[in-house]
This record gives sequence, structure tokens and C-alpha cells, in this order.
Amino acid sequence: MKHTCLSLALAVATATATLALLPVSAAFAAAPAAAESSTAPVLVTAAQWQQMASDGARYPWFAKEQARNKAMLEKMMKAGIDVPFPKDKGGGRTHEQHKRNYQALLAAGTLYRLTGDSRYVDYARRMLLEYATLYPTLGPHPEGRGQIPGRVFWQVLNDSVWLVNAVQGYDAIRDALPAKDRQTIDDNVFRPMAEFLASEPKNFDQIHNHSTWAVAATGMTGYVLRDPELVEKSLRGSRKDDEFGFLRQVDLLFSPDGYYEEGPYYQRYALAPFLLFANAIERNEPQRRIFERRDGVLLKAVDVLVQTSYDGLFFPINDAILDKGVDTEELVAGIGIAYARSGDDRLLSVAEQQGRLLLTPEGLKVAQGLAAGKAKPFDYTPMLLRDGPDGDQGGLAILRMGGERGQALVQKDTMQGMGHGHFDKLNWLFYDNGQRVVTDYGSARFLNVEAKRGGIYLAENRSWAKQTIAHNTLVVDEKSHFNGDWKVGEEHAPTVRFFEAGKDTQVASATMRDAYPGVVFTRTQALLQHPELGLPVVLDLLQVSADKAARFDLPLHFNGHIVSTGFQAERFVDQRPVLGRENGYQHLWLDARSQAGSDPRTLAWLLDGRFYSYRFGSSAPSQALLVESGANDPEFNLRREPALVQRVDGQRAVSFFSVLEPHGEYNGTAEYVHGADSQIRDLKRARGSDAELVELTLASGARIALGVADDSSADVEHTVSVEGRSYRWRGSHARIDRAAGKGDAR
Repeated sequence: MKHTCLSLALAVATATATLALLPVSAAFAAAPAAAESSTAPVLVTAAQWQQMASDGARYPWFAKEQARNKAMLEKMMKAGIDVPFPKDKGGGRTHEQHKRNYQALLAAGTLYRLTGDSRYVDYARRMLLEYATLYPTLGPHPEGRGQIPGRVFWQVLNDSVWLVNAVQGYDAIRDALPAKDRQTIDDNVFRPMAEFLASEPKNFDQIHNHSTWAVAATGMTGYVLRDPELVEKSLRGSRKDDEFGFLRQVDLLFSPDGYYEEGPYYQRYALAPFLLFANAIERNEPQRRIFERRDGVLLKAVDVLVQTSYDGLFFPINDAILDKGVDTEELVAGIGIAYARSGDDRLLSVAEQQGRLLLTPEGLKVAQGLAAGKAKPFDYTPMLLRDGPDGDQGGLAILRMGGERGQALVQKDTMQGMGHGHFDKLNWLFYDNGQRVVTDYGSARFLNVEAKRGGIYLAENRSWAKQTIAHNTLVVDEKSHFNGDWKVGEEHAPTVRFFEAGKDTQVASATMRDAYPGVVFTRTQALLQHPELGLPVVLDLLQVSADKAARFDLPLHFNGHIVSTGFQAERFVDQRPVLGRENGYQHLWLDARSQAGSDPRTLAWLLDGRFYSYRFGSSAPSQALLVESGANDPEFNLRREPALVQRVDGQRAVSFFSVLEPHGEYNGTAEYVHGADSQIRDLKRARGSDAELVELTLASGARIALGVADDSSADVEHTVSVEGRSYRWRGSHARIDRAAGKGDAR
């Protein structure tokens, strides 16, 4: 059989060279004629399989992955074939069994090609024949809940995932099957599954990650079945009018920098179908030059996804689960394909972190690179990732100092992110010492936990996790941005004012309009190093103006155990009131509340042996509220997490300003404490005619100031005075340092 496959592969290779001059559609339509039975593998060629079979064992990473797949598959084969009638929601027995089955089909096809063992073909054949009996009998899944139901799974998305994986395994064994069985499986499993996906325009004809999986599954199946119609629909939309389809998704879902509109969590999820299908297109229709589209945006997306992680975990913005990171299986495919095409040895260090690779030609190249010792550290750098197809709809600002486990400040100035987006314009996160310090809740969901509504998004995802009060940004009159309507949010994006990424000073600034009627707010944040500070500090200035008086709340969700509160407050110990009635406020217990005041206050907490001092103030009298999530949560779906809320009432304009300082060490084992006291003695804010300034005073008397102009485009001089000290600078912003005892600064 192996010799026959090689003969077919040579025939296909000869035909491909001849067809290179034909139009793309003609080339694809004619290609199957070059293979005698039109069954030779097309997602990975027979020649590529032969190379992996002969060379893979020489490379430890490839051999280890092959052994892992073999152990998994042999265990499933020993247990026997199980193709149950679908009846369970996510996490249920039948749901999980069908997931295991597509994994087994992919492994069986792969191991057959690598070993020549016909047992794997027979196992996959028998399983697929059972699916051929089952699938034609299926209607909408009985557990479909308000979404498009699948046939095999409760939502059609999972059917797409099944098909993407299973068709790869089928492609590897298809030419080894008896013609009758092959026809039965073609006609009763793969073709109807692909046609079902293409027949659901609410899923197929969308610009969304669900659609990415659907078009990838349909297109890959089209190549395997030699069906140009399925391929064209997948590339151009079900009507083949280029309004939707894979190519349109590549053009609209990524910014020119490779940032994905829904955020890192869903960029991770969509990356696998984007790259697996692109690989299939490149193998079968290289004339499309898919990896060159939009200046190579698909490969940029791999680098961006790694950059939007900290200590191996993705920034959990929008609907995100906190424990998803670079070792996720979708990125394993991405790293392999990106490395094979780019030769970027930094990606090998990510592969080492993943501890896995795919048993594909791309995975073999990763194994070869690792065996040759080519891996280089991945360079995590500060950057502004533009958002929107043209890069003009905000962006994600990433400020970094101290390497992968050092300090990282993320300012979220991006688009809404469609239905998975949260109402959190100009939100921020902060990481330090390998920990989440200023946090984002992510999504309210227990993925595939049957007891938690089958793993779907919980009601609290809407009532809490998406709401603005659940984030670290401005809330006006206790309502969420865009009044909680994501479709309105899609129409508006922040404007990035400036971005700087120097060695000692990194700054990002953006303005948001229309999150609330008549309200404009601008946030400028800086990550600053100074010789007298052991670690970089975060300086934050949020300026708000409104056309009428309002209540302004600014939450800070932090991770750690409170050490001290530098303000007097009423403590609610006998009763625990709830902060509000709706828009997320109903989920917050109120534990303490200060009187309104204008002087800066402090809050300090301890996290993983490091102290964090937060000094904060506002230009108008404000209250400090200490709250905790978990109120009105009868099913205990929410995590209990603390937050500080600054509240200003009855104002039309206010500036919130603060500094977050990491410092010191606590060692409970050795029983010592070092550097528990903050090195910042004072925090002030001042206003000039056309600019604002925040000043830090250190323990020595030295000062650090950040000046921010109202007009970021004007190259003019600005002056702001703080208690007789004048600061002058030109341009949008400036950091100005003064040694102890010095006078005016310029």
C-alpha cells in the first residue's frame, strides 16, 4: 500500500507542476484527475508522510509525541469503539466521547502513515462506518440552548471542531479503504457534515470564530473529497459573493499587526482553524499565496498571541478563562506552522514551553530545530497592537519591564470584540513577580463542567463579568459602557493618543467618547523606573468631562491580602449591604466606606511575598469603597475577589490619579520582612492652562513627574506648577525628574 501511495503522490506532484499555469479554480478542479483514484492524501502529501515515517524517530520531540499518541490510541482501541447517540450537553458522557473519537481518528490516520500498521486503518474504518450509520439519523441536538444546535454536539461549533480534526485523520487513511467503505463514509459522514455546516448561514456566513471553524472544516473536507464547490463556499461564503468566507475573515478579524478583534483568548481558539486551513490551501492551491495575504497577517498573529501572554497565560480580557495559555493545543499547531514558514528560532522556546508538537511536516521541523539546539528565548517586548482591519480602531498597549516574569502593564483601548467583548474601555491589568496583581475577572464560565450548566457561559457572565464595574475603568451613574449593548459598542472605539516604549519610561494614552452620552474620558498610564525605587511603578491619570453632573466610580480589582488601609472608613461587620441593584453592582458586597475627601489615600496588600502600595486621589472630593464580589449569587458561580472603588458624586469633570508601587519581601518560612514600607512619600496632581501633571515625591525628596498635554498633536510648550515648582515640556507628554532640593524643572 505504501508503494501505491508514493506512486499516486508522484503523479499528483507531476500534475501540480503542469497545472501551475492554470487559473486557480481550474487547477484545483483538474488536480484530482492526476491521481488514479482521487484518493491520495492532500492535507499532508504521501511524500511528506514518508519523510516523517523515515526521519521522525531520529528526533526526540517527534518520537515522544508519536509515543504519546500511540499510548492514547491503543487505550481507546482496547476499550472498543463507542459512537453513542448524542444527548448530553458540554461535559456529559456522549459529548466527551465524541471528542475522544475525533482525537482517535486523527491519531489513527497519523499513526498508520508513520508505522504502516493496518490495525489503525481498520479501527478508524469501523468507527467511521458507525458514524455513517448514525449521522443520517440525527436532527438538531436535544440540548441545543438558544444557539445554533449541532447534530453530534449541543452547539454547531463543536461539530465544526470534530470535522476539522476527523477529516485530517480520514485524509491519511482514505486511499487504504475499500472503495465501497470509502464511498459510504464520504456520502454519509464527511459530505453531509460539511454541507450541514455550509447550510447554516447564521453560523457559516459570519465574521466570527465560530464561522472560522465552520469554513475551515468545510474547506478541508472539500479538498479531501475533491469537491471545488465546498472549497469555494468555504473561501468566499455560502453564496460565493465574497461577503463572508475564510478570505473575508482573514481581512476583517485581524488588524495589520495581527491582533484579533475578540482578544487573546479567542485569538487562541480561532488560530488553529485559520492556520490549519491556510496550510491546506497552500498545499492544494499555492497560487492563492494565502500566507502572504495582508502582508503575512496569519503568521503575525502567532507572534502576537505569544506577546499577549504573561508567564505562559494569556491576558484574560473579554470572555476569557484565566488558565488558558501558550501550551493550549490550538497554539501548538500555530507555533509549528509559523516556525516551518518563518524559521524564527524564538518560536522554538515557546514549543519547549508547550512540551508538545504536531505529528505533521511542520512538527518535524520543530523537532529538528530543537534537536539542533536552535531555540532562542522569546523576546517579550513593549508594543502597541493596533486594532481594526485598518489598524485605526484603538489598540492594545503592552508596557513591559524586567522580562517575562517582570512587570507588565496592559491598557485595553481596543474595539468591542463583538458578542464576546466586555464593556471595559480603557481598562487595565498589571502583572508582577509572576502574579496577576491588578486583575480582570475574565468570563463567568466553567468550561465543560456539566454541573455548571454544561460548561456554557453562565447568567453571571452577563450580569457581572461583562459589566463595567467588574473592570478597572470608569463607570458613570452606575451604568455600563454603551448601556450594556455590544452592538452599540461595535460602532465606537477608543482613539490612541500616543505610545512610548523607552528603557526607563513607557507610556500609553487613549481617549474614549460615546461610551456614555456627553462623556469623554482619557487615560494615560506609565511604567516608570527610578534608581531609588527597587521596582518599576505604575502611574495612572484618568481625566473625565461630562455635559452634566454625574456619579463617577473608578474600580481597582486587585489580587492579594490587605495589609493596611490608609484612610478612616465605616466598617460593615454586623451586616453586609449590597452596593447596588443592577449592572453588576448587585454582585458586590460593601465592606467599608470612607467619607468624601480630597487628600490622597493609600491601600496596601501582600501577594506571593511582595508588597503593593496603592496611593490614589482625585481632583474632587471622593469616597473610598472596599467591596467584594459574590453578592446575589445563589448558585455560587462567582469567585470572591476584592476591589477598591473611588467614588465622586455630583461633578461634571474630575481627574483620578494614582501610583501603584511593588516593593519589599515577606518570607513566612524564614520569618523575615524586608522593605515593607513604601518609598513614595507623596502624590500630587496639578492643572495648567492646557495640560495636567502628576508628581511623585520619593523618600529622599527626589521627585518624578509625568506631564500630559490636552492636545497630543501640538508640538508646543506646556507649563504646570505644583506648589511653586514649575514643570515645562514640549509635545504630548514628558517625564521630568528632579533631584532632592532642586527648584524649577524644565
